[in-house]
Amino acid sequence: MNNNEFFDALQLLVREKKIPMDALCEGIQRAIVTAVKRDYNNKDIVYCDIDPEKKEMRVYIRKNVVSEITDADTDLLPEQAEKYKRNALLGDIVEIELETKEISRIAADKGKHVLRQGIREAEHSQIRDEFQSRLQEIITVKVQRVDASTGDVIVEIGRVEAVLPQNEQLPDETFREGDLIKVYVVDIKDLSRKVPKVTISRTHPGLVRRLFEQEVPEIYDGTVEVKSISREAGFRSKIAVFSADEDVDPVGACIGPRGARVNKIVDMLSGEKIDIVRYSEDPAEFIAAALAPADVLSVEIAEPAERACRVVVPDNQLSLAIGNKGQNARLAARLTGWKIDIKPESGGQEPVINFD
Repeated sequence: MNNNEFFDALQLLVREKKIPMDALCEGIQRAIVTAVKRDYNNKDIVYCDIDPEKKEMRVYIRKNVVSEITDADTDLLPEQAEKYKRNALLGDIVEIELETKEISRIAADKGKHVLRQGIREAEHSQIRDEFQSRLQEIITVKVQRVDASTGDVIVEIGRVEAVLPQNEQLPDETFREGDLIKVYVVDIKDLSRKVPKVTISRTHPGLVRRLFEQEVPEIYDGTVEVKSISREAGFRSKIAVFSADEDVDPVGACIGPRGARVNKIVDMLSGEKIDIVRYSEDPAEFIAAALAPADVLSVEIAEPAERACRVVVPDNQLSLAIGNKGQNARLAARLTGWKIDIKPESGGQEPVINFD
């Protein structure tokens, strides 16, 4: 194969496999070097340069000019070096180009394997780069199948598969083959492997954050800032938002006209309730807002160093402030980072459970 044919083949692969040319060339370089090194006892003296723009490929070895040969793979005498570099001196490094026919001879039985290996390396490199760029982002994946015994969902991400475990799915969520779903990329491990291990989730608070960034332009452009999120996936989330622009209502921006923005996110989360609260640097203000939809009469900062407070609510708002099985108060505590004791206005009871 002459150089033109070789580079025409690479261009075809770039189009068909959607692999960047530089990634493809890098993979092929590694594969060729690995194959040729075997003829030199795996010494690190083999190099390969590929220039797709000039349609040039060089494969060469580097040898040291020495007065006495101790290793025939790496050493040359001055008179031998003269063949490759005029006036070669002791201590020089000489580059010896391998002709195409010599490369073919060295890798005669592995030529196709070398190319396939290079292509695979390029594909794997591209996959690793793609996943790395998607870390802590939302991606849309296609359901391949559902494991009936475990409830795990196997999804297709580009050209690879990943698993959405049952404990990372929303309660009562059901999936069918071919469904397109949004997931959050929590972590990517084993980047050195051909195919990295990807952890995906639909329960992570990061999913809520990214959905708001997608649906609320003011968050995307930085006018509104998401300060914190607490979540009990499938049931309720609380999100604290802030804007330094006095003319912008951060809560209203997230709710959208007639609730359009938040309702769209609720639909994508299978009906999960979302409380949007205004963040404040004043802990008492922030804690009161975080306990919505309950009304708060007062917030007393009891132990500033321990971030503990006492909250008083109207008697008829006590159960609302606590929420079902303590959910509302628990989420408010996580959102604000404060331990919260709640008691009714009548004071007829001891402080209710401490929520932190």
